[in-house]
Amino acid sequence: MRKLSATALPLILLACSGGAPAESQPADKPFKTSVIADFDSPWAMAFLPDGRMLVTEKAGEMLLFDPKNGTKIPVAGIPKVDSEGQGALMDVVLAPQFASNGIVYFSFSEAGAGGKGVALATGKFDQASDGTTKLDGVKVIFRGDPKVEGNGHYSGRIAFSPDGRYLFFTNGERQKFDPAQDPKSTLGKVLRLNLDGTPARGNPLSSKGFNPAIWSYGHRNLLGIAFDGDGRLWEQEMGPEGGDEINLIKPGLNYGWPKASNGTHYDGRDIPDHKTGDGFEAPKVWWNPSISPAGLAYYTGAMFPQWKGSLFLGGLSSQALVRVKINGESASKADQWDMGARIREVEQGPDGALWVLEDGAKGSQGRLLKLTPAG
Repeated sequence: MRKLSATALPLILLACSGGAPAESQPADKPFKTSVIADFDSPWAMAFLPDGRMLVTEKAGEMLLFDPKNGTKIPVAGIPKVDSEGQGALMDVVLAPQFASNGIVYFSFSEAGAGGKGVALATGKFDQASDGTTKLDGVKVIFRGDPKVEGNGHYSGRIAFSPDGRYLFFTNGERQKFDPAQDPKSTLGKVLRLNLDGTPARGNPLSSKGFNPAIWSYGHRNLLGIAFDGDGRLWEQEMGPEGGDEINLIKPGLNYGWPKASNGTHYDGRDIPDHKTGDGFEAPKVWWNPSISPAGLAYYTGAMFPQWKGSLFLGGLSSQALVRVKINGESASKADQWDMGARIREVEQGPDGALWVLEDGAKGSQGRLLKLTPAG
C-alpha cells in the first residue's frame, strides 16, 4: 500500500461546493453546527489516520473525503450492492492494525441464491501517486445465513473488541421475526468473529447447538454497536411501533425479539412487554414513541468534557441527535436535540468534535456536519 498523503491530489477529484462552511448556533443547543459537505444518502464514515475520511453511500459508492479541502475521490473495488429498500453499502471501519496493514472492513447488502442478505468484506486501502484510490484484494469474509426475500433489517454494523482480537457484527432479522430466536440462523443476532470472518472459538452458545458465530440473540434491527471505556459492549436497535432499545450486550443472552418488546406490532397487535422473570434480557433504555435510532458512538474526547463516557446516536424519524448517559452497567436518557433532518450516523473525530451524517431521505439533504462547542 502506498503511504497516505493529504497532498497527493488526484486528477479525478469530484468538486465539492466551495466557500466557507455554513455555521449555526441555535440557542437551545450547546454546540455550533458547521456544514462540511453534502453526500448522496450517506450511511457511515471512518476517519483515516491523516484526518481524511471514508464515507459510504447507500447506492454502493465509497468515497475518500478530505474535510480540509472538500475533495471527494471514488474508491474502486466495491462489490455490487443491492440497494433496494433498506439495502445499502453500509458500515465502514478500519482494522485495528490499519496503520500497518491498511485493511478496511465494510458491510453491504447483496442478492444471491435464496434471496438477499448482509455481507461483511475486507480490502486493502491503496492510493496511487495520481490519486486514484481503491480497495485492493476485496473479499467477502462472512455472509448472513440464510438469505431471504425482502429489503429490510440488514443491520450490518461493525465493532472490534478493545484488544483488537475479535470483530462483532450485527445481523438483523430481515423483518422475518422468528429467525431472531432460531439457533441455527445468524439473523437477529450479535455475532463474534475472528478477524478473518470465521466464528470465534469459545462463543457462548456453540455447545448448545447454536450457530457457532452467535454471541447474543433475540434482536430486531441492530443499527449501532460500540464498546465503552471499560470494555462493555452496547447496542441499539429499532423496535416495531415504539420500543426502540439500548442494550448492554452480554454473551449468550436472549434479548427477546419477537417474543418481548416494549413496542407493538405496526398493525396494533400487542407484544408482551419486557418484565422481570420472563427469561429475556431487558433493554437499559427504551423509547416510546420511536426515535428510529441509527449509528452509535461512545464519546471519549476532550472537546466536550461534560459528555465523556456518553453514548451518542442519531435519530431518523425523530430527526435528532440523542445522548445517553452510562453509569457502569446502567444507562439513562440525557439529551435529545432536534437537528431538523434524519440523522443516520454519528462519530467522534480525531480532535474530539462530533461528526454527523444526515440520511438523505424524506427531505434530509445527506450533509456531513461537524459539531463543536458553542460560544
